[in-house]
Amino acid sequence: MSRAADSICLNIAEGSNKLSDIEFSKYLNTSETSLEEVVCCLDLALDDGYITNSEFEGNLREAGELGTQLIAFGKKVRKEGNRL
Repeated sequence: MSRAADSICLNIAEGSNKLSDIEFSKYLNTSETSLEEVVCCLDLALDDGYITNSEFEGNLREAGELGTQLIAFGKKVRKEGNRL
């Protein structure tokens, strides 16, 4: 879960240095995919008894908020087009 969570911000950082918004958008999409991996890990942690239902729900809510932000950021980047 830690690696997937790190991948979210690392892909944003790496993509922000790309020369085109289209390429940056791909890295943002990878960040969204990593967020889905985190959510899957949370589900597994709940099933295996590592976290409580309350912890799961709180983290799931935060993941949903982050997902909304990533999607909005990706839309903004794609709307602005290419940068050089």
